[in-house]
Amino acid sequence: MMWGGGGSEQDLVRDVQRGDRSAMKLLYCRYAGCLTAVCTRYLGGSDEAKDVLQDCFVKIFASIGSFKWRGDGSLRAWMARIVVNESLDFLRRSRQLGTVSYEWDLPDVTEEEEPDTEGLSPEVIQELLCRLPAGYRTVFNLYVLERKSHKEIAALLGISASTSASQLHRAKAVLAKEIRKFKSHDNGR
Repeated sequence: MMWGGGGSEQDLVRDVQRGDRSAMKLLYCRYAGCLTAVCTRYLGGSDEAKDVLQDCFVKIFASIGSFKWRGDGSLRAWMARIVVNESLDFLRRSRQLGTVSYEWDLPDVTEEEEPDTEGLSPEVIQELLCRLPAGYRTVFNLYVLERKSHKEIAALLGISASTSASQLHRAKAVLAKEIRKFKSHDNGR
């Protein structure tokens, strides 16, 4: 049976909440791409990201009845929050958050260097973010993309606010270094 809803996000939610399987399939098709990007931001391009995303959709469909419509975009935001939380849970369970590598030869810098992303596609930026160690990548995502404070990040990850700030500083430095390397390699073609 083909989903017969009116096409709006609110109609789609209502039909998924009623158990319409074609609406569930449409919800998956509509949002799998953006939710994959959210999951990959935290877990990298790993097989674990695929497994976590699958678990997220199971959780989304199991808890869609508790979703409250708050306007356009509220469904996507609600599902993205589930993906972020499940990704963080996976990182905690696998203890990847505690393994922040200092193998990167970083100079101590007094001023924070902002990564120069000008001219880079979102796909390249995503790829470069995925190269960061899990702890750096997680703090970077929570601070820059989720707009969490260091205090909030500390509570989420079980670290101190100063550790969060330090990891963000190092993440930005590593990312800036990787971007420079990418741009110099790209210009050499």
